[in-house]
Amino acid sequence: MINAGATHVGVATDHVIESFRNDLWRGYKTGAGIEPDLLAQFALLEEALSALGVMLWPMVEFEADDALAAASAIAAADPTVDRVIICTPDKDLAQCVRGTRVVQLNRRTRVTMDETGVIAKFGVPPASIPDYLALVGDAADGYPGLQGWGAKSTAAILSRFAHLDAIPDDWRTWQANVVNPAGLAQTWLRERDHAFLFRTLATLRTDVPVLESIEQLRWRGPTPAFTAMAARFDAARTV
Repeated sequence: MINAGATHVGVATDHVIESFRNDLWRGYKTGAGIEPDLLAQFALLEEALSALGVMLWPMVEFEADDALAAASAIAAADPTVDRVIICTPDKDLAQCVRGTRVVQLNRRTRVTMDETGVIAKFGVPPASIPDYLALVGDAADGYPGLQGWGAKSTAAILSRFAHLDAIPDDWRTWQANVVNPAGLAQTWLRERDHAFLFRTLATLRTDVPVLESIEQLRWRGPTPAFTAMAARFDAARTV
């Protein structure tokens, strides 16, 4: 990213896998099942990023995605910033996309997604992404969504009501406003409290204290510690 011309860079890590969301939903993702060899690299990654001189947010109470959401909101509000690029394929970060100013980049596929791209992919705008994930679920994060609510049916409902709060909570209103409502309505009326909880899990926190100034993200080159760390890596390659 730096070689490609990025002038301001920040990286968020899940220093601890668990977060406040685990207190809200027992099935939320944990560190269970992560390969020990992979887990052991987290501390080394954070050390390397700090030595490189990159702004680092090692998250404990909150998650890395919360840090990215908070930082992107601060950067987007700064008139000196040309464009904010959130580099992650995670679908929950789509809620942070704003027009063409804040975009999401999947560096594996090299696809950049602006607000039009979010709508094309999910069938809903960025503001409805937490509602969308609450209804369809997110297996990677460990919450199931509502039974029978698939991607197409969820997008169709949210294209009409936008947010969970506007979805009808009585059968007659469903009959009057939704085509073929039976299965979806029954699940919604039975499990709507779960949907609101899942939306809380899916909503990224933009109030995380990650930045005081956008200048903190400016990359000014590696720190003196980077040379020693690079030597360690070179030595490891020869073993």
